[in-house]
Amino acid sequence: MANPDTVKRHTFGVLLVLVASAGFGTLAIFGKFAEAAGLNTTTLLAFRFTIGAGLLWVGLAVLGRARRLPAGQLKVAFALGLLYASFSALFFWALLYIPAGVAAIAFYTYPAYVYAISVSVLNEQLTRLKLVALVVAVFGVALIVGGDTAAIDPFGIALILLAALGYALYIAGSRAALGSIAPDLLAGVVLIATSISFVGFGFVSGRLFVPAGGQQWGIILGIAVIGTALPIFLYVTGLEHIEASQASILGTAEPLVTVLLGVALLGEVVTPAVAVGGALVLLGVALIQTDAAGDVRTPQ
Repeated sequence: MANPDTVKRHTFGVLLVLVASAGFGTLAIFGKFAEAAGLNTTTLLAFRFTIGAGLLWVGLAVLGRARRLPAGQLKVAFALGLLYASFSALFFWALLYIPAGVAAIAFYTYPAYVYAISVSVLNEQLTRLKLVALVVAVFGVALIVGGDTAAIDPFGIALILLAALGYALYIAGSRAALGSIAPDLLAGVVLIATSISFVGFGFVSGRLFVPAGGQQWGIILGIAVIGTALPIFLYVTGLEHIEASQASILGTAEPLVTVLLGVALLGEVVTPAVAVGGALVLLGVALIQTDAAGDVRTPQ
């Protein structure tokens, strides 16, 4: 018979990860709101990561978990932050061309890329089940792309798939780094590096400006708190109570939340092809993650 305290801890961890996944699922929605409010991608992401990093480090300090990393670990974390900035930019760029729900589903193919990288570079075994899962996920994306060519721009899909590949490379690098760096500290430093990247690019390109009015600031604060700092904190805390592989599977709630919010708040339409394709993507991801090691999340 299971220990009641263990069951409670596990249930608590599941709830934390589910809430975190819902928070990550708001990212594409905030991106669409930002576009409508006149916030360019550079400004949105510069303020998002700057405020999000500040809030996360405040939380770490309150819990007594904040500390300075050695120089070698800082270099690794900053390099991962630069990679994170790159695929984050691709993700929000793609939102200019495709619906939020489609973007979230297509982006969620990243576990398939992670597994492909692990097989080719890290010599993981390619099982028959996971090969089938990869085929199912890819077929799901093909259905989404070919289902409604009038509403789904192939260029937007290409951008989001590049973003997913970038995230997969980030995860592969972060898994190696996590052997010596605590997950919460790695996430905190990555956010700082990502913030510096977007602020620097904004100054050089002239695309960075101070948001004006309650609407723009509301979007900035929403994506920084609800879509960044809070879900990262909840996800890392949840990993203290459940296995990372379980957390990765629970993360499939993220694109579902995006799709539902897209329908409710943006009036997006889910066509049969997108619905079936999305279901196949999530099925493939769930199969891949069933016995995977999982990953520590930071936002897209």
